[in-house]
Amino acid sequence: MKFTVEYNPDFYNDIVEAVDWYNEKQAGLGDRFFRIIKRQTAKLSTSALHFAIKYDDIRCLTMDKFPYLIHYRVNEQTKTVKVEAMFHTSRDPKIWDERID
Repeated sequence: MKFTVEYNPDFYNDIVEAVDWYNEKQAGLGDRFFRIIKRQTAKLSTSALHFAIKYDDIRCLTMDKFPYLIHYRVNEQTKTVKVEAMFHTSRDPKIWDERID
């Protein structure tokens, strides 16, 4: 099944924050991280249902070589995927609760 992928504006903020942080640590590392984000999110249009539901209706996609999870919802009726957020795996899961309020 092919899905249309939509993005919550907060997801873009998550990306900018992480890319900036990685670029401060090492030149070009944030750019590499961004390429992986693009590659991973591209999978969602064809493979969104392949990833496990972690809580409620939220599924999580891991990032290759970086400790982040991309959080998203699937609506099979409308054939859409809504990418909600990207969080570092060591962060408190309560951050998600604050995000969805």
